Amino acid sequence: MALEDAKTQVDEAFTRRDMRGCSFENTFGGATSFLRRRYSKDLSGVDIAVTGVPFDQAVTNRPGTRLGPRAIREASALQSPDAPYGWDYNVMEAFNIVDYGDLAFDYARVQDFPAALTEHIRGILSAGAASLVLGGDHYITFPILKAYAEKYGPLSLLQFDAHTDTWADDDMERIDHGTMFYKAVKSGIVDPARSVQVGIRTVNEDPLGVQIIDAREVHDTGPAAVVVKIKDILGDNPTYVSFDIDCLDPAFAPGTGTPVWGGLSSAQAAHILRDIAGINMVGGDIVEVSPPFDTTGATAIAGAHIATELLQIWGATRR
Repeated sequence: MALEDAKTQVDEAFTRRDMRGCSFENTFGGATSFLRRRYSKDLSGVDIAVTGVPFDQAVTNRPGTRLGPRAIREASALQSPDAPYGWDYNVMEAFNIVDYGDLAFDYARVQDFPAALTEHIRGILSAGAASLVLGGDHYITFPILKAYAEKYGPLSLLQFDAHTDTWADDDMERIDHGTMFYKAVKSGIVDPARSVQVGIRTVNEDPLGVQIIDAREVHDTGPAAVVVKIKDILGDNPTYVSFDIDCLDPAFAPGTGTPVWGGLSSAQAAHILRDIAGINMVGGDIVEVSPPFDTTGATAIAGAHIATELLQIWGATRR
């Protein structure tokens, strides 16, 4: 029915009546929500809410990730007609998913942003849904983790990144996208012994006990071995998955603020994400997509695929 549906479907972000199923709307037109899910502020019966956080005021190098959520949504239109490849189920068919829109915040009152984001995620969780967040710079994960830790206790963090983001910073009020996981560990909301960072290729002499699978190890041992190691570290602990797009090599994702050579390929990332299905993922995000630094749109495309894989991982243990 796909071709027949394409003749009548338009602006599915607003006109679709249900929360499940693929969308056959023309990929090149219409209102852009993530995977053509319906925009809704009503979380009744929702399993997972996709929400954007267009914040990039914590960056240390190039800005532009405030435009990430919009670009990822647009890129995801290409995926909306088909089941995700390489899986034995389709999360769009199996779960009620909505696009919850973006967090509203006063860009001129940066100091108020963290609490606003924590409250935003707290509202999603209190409604019985999980969140998938489209960033935004990587600082946003810290306020999100606070809301998740209120519900689940100390979390495992599965972080895909070029940087550890655990550089020392005891000023808990500073808003910096390179120190937030230092604060997360020090405040007890992340359990470092049950957490792992994948793709690291920058120096940090004190990773605070978080286990590291650096990019060289991924290249040398291969994705299958990395998957085994990730699962062994995480066990069945509630896990938040945060994917910084700069985990990918700049050849695959140039549109990011702090690119570092020697990163993962898209194929390696896809292999790992598909095979870690079975972890106890409770929420996740894709961050640091900066469209102004990528004229091809490849980085947003990668971000949209990663976001979809995160939905699939979340749903794999809940079918």
